[in-house]
Amino acid sequence: MTIPLDIAVVFLPLLGAIFAGFFGRRLGDKASQIVTSGCVLAAAGLSVYLFRDVPLLGHATTRVLFDWIHSGALEVSWGIKIDTLTAVMLVVVNGVSAMVHIYSIGYMSHDKSKPRFMAYLGLFTFFMLMLVTSANLLQMFFGWEGVGLSSYLLINFWYEKVSANDASIKAFLVNRVGDFGFVLGIFGCFMLFGSLDYSVIFSKAPDLATTQWIFLGHTLPALTTVCLLLFVGAMGKSAQLGLHTWLPDAMEGPTPVSALIHAATMVTAGVFMVARLSPVFEYAPDALHFVAIIGALTCIFAASIGLTQFDIKRVIAYSTMSQLGYMFFAAGVSAYSAAIFHLMTHAFFKALLFLCAGSVIHALSGEQDMRKMGGIWRVVPVTYVLMVIGSLALAGIGVDGVFGFAGFYSKDLILESAIGSGSGIGTFVYVLGLISAFITAFYSWRLLILTFHGESRATPHVLEHAHESPWVMLAPIVPLAIGAVFAGWFAFDWFGGEGREAFWNGAIFVLPQHDSIAAAYHVAEIYKWLPVIVAVFGIVMAYVFYVAMPALPAIASTAFGWLYHLVVHKFYFDDIYDALFVRPARWIGSFLWEVGDDALIDGYGPDGFAALSLRIARRVGALESGYLYHYAFAMVIGVAGFISWFWLRG
Repeated sequence: MTIPLDIAVVFLPLLGAIFAGFFGRRLGDKASQIVTSGCVLAAAGLSVYLFRDVPLLGHATTRVLFDWIHSGALEVSWGIKIDTLTAVMLVVVNGVSAMVHIYSIGYMSHDKSKPRFMAYLGLFTFFMLMLVTSANLLQMFFGWEGVGLSSYLLINFWYEKVSANDASIKAFLVNRVGDFGFVLGIFGCFMLFGSLDYSVIFSKAPDLATTQWIFLGHTLPALTTVCLLLFVGAMGKSAQLGLHTWLPDAMEGPTPVSALIHAATMVTAGVFMVARLSPVFEYAPDALHFVAIIGALTCIFAASIGLTQFDIKRVIAYSTMSQLGYMFFAAGVSAYSAAIFHLMTHAFFKALLFLCAGSVIHALSGEQDMRKMGGIWRVVPVTYVLMVIGSLALAGIGVDGVFGFAGFYSKDLILESAIGSGSGIGTFVYVLGLISAFITAFYSWRLLILTFHGESRATPHVLEHAHESPWVMLAPIVPLAIGAVFAGWFAFDWFGGEGREAFWNGAIFVLPQHDSIAAAYHVAEIYKWLPVIVAVFGIVMAYVFYVAMPALPAIASTAFGWLYHLVVHKFYFDDIYDALFVRPARWIGSFLWEVGDDALIDGYGPDGFAALSLRIARRVGALESGYLYHYAFAMVIGVAGFISWFWLRG
């Protein structure tokens, strides 16, 4: 029997996860690693074939596997939708996941639970594939919740650590807040469109653009309300401002987990969802404005925090939040293909940076604090070169019309689309994006300088044992580095050039009056050069601060005083949430336990009856004295009682 390629590309990672998860002890560590990595590598190869077949040859398909739900008016089938948007995501998800799987063979070599780890990686990949190949909103929600579950398992992989337990619970709970909005959005879609199938929703959206709902006496635009609720789900999964606090703490998981979550899977789910539902968002301009504003604020908010962090993984984590902000404000100005372009290029250079960070941590015996690094570029030269490539791509370095690293093409396309949209919102997000580009370049080179240059600040013992990572870890980083260099140049025509319409073939919908990418071609030349100019200036400033005049950081932190403390404490979001939600919830829980459950329910319920029975038994037992005159007296009292009762009864 021949298995269709679209089914194989989705279910191969699940097959590997099942083998490693259920039969890992019998297979052994090596066999588990080989099976899971082999399955995802095969899926990555098939993804490349499907990319050629679908976007390039135009063979988009939707395969219905079986009928899933029939309940009244709700009819949902389980299908696999492969169009250009899906094909791009398949290459990104399976490609990065395959490299992470191979890298994990070396990175987790000393861990005692390798099969379990590989099974979790495969399961995570499968759920993300289910999300991007979904043919309806309910099926997307299945994958959506699946990646949430998998992230909990992976962040908490080292469950012996209290910090890992706390981080995984935090990620799970914060995402539940966003997911509640997402569920309400799905309910709203069914109420509005009468279906959860994409094709039905997209066909009806233009006719329902002006529909209104009455809720609690208020008239609400139905389409805008649905889009905002769905975007709340995206804010949780993609760690946008307000629901972002879980993402930095997710660094408690092993480094391969950080690379997979931050580069290709969970955090990109929200961006994919907005792009997939572009035929709906296009008719809800107010919702798009909200998406753009939240994205731009997240962009600069996360970038500013990244300036003050010293944990190498947390700096890259805040960078992820910032780059996700770019993707969302691109979608908010209707530049959906630019958002997916940056999603793709970001997957390469962000996975590269995380895996290089893991290589540094591996080389320095688990050290993650950049204040205890420095001067190791000669010790880990391959890792150093690869990390420089990733940092250049992240900073968006390039020359327009000549050549640039991957981030140069996608970030510039986003910024030019924002200013080209001609709206006040577009100008606002362009300015914030430009400032973020400067900060991004600054903290990227701050990371490089503190980690690899200057005098070593590592302990003699750590420095003595510092070494380059084995090739089983370095080899999978190389393809990511190649993508970080060439992906933007190679794919620009598909995402932002003349071949854009033929490539997307209807997978993304943009109203003609909203086509900001087309408008980007006509922006003034200065807007094309400003992002590179500020990025180069950021690199120069980082050199001045941390090489030429190393006393400047301390002077600046003192000079900016309250602002520095505000940023270094992450704008006190965690403290505010702790005061508003965590401590009141803990107090309510303690009150209900101590007063409601222990004192009231147990005190007057099971414990109360037990105590009463015990007291009665003790008093009755005290009557058993062993003296005959006591028993005779009791008999007389009993007889007197019976006579009195009969007398009173007449």
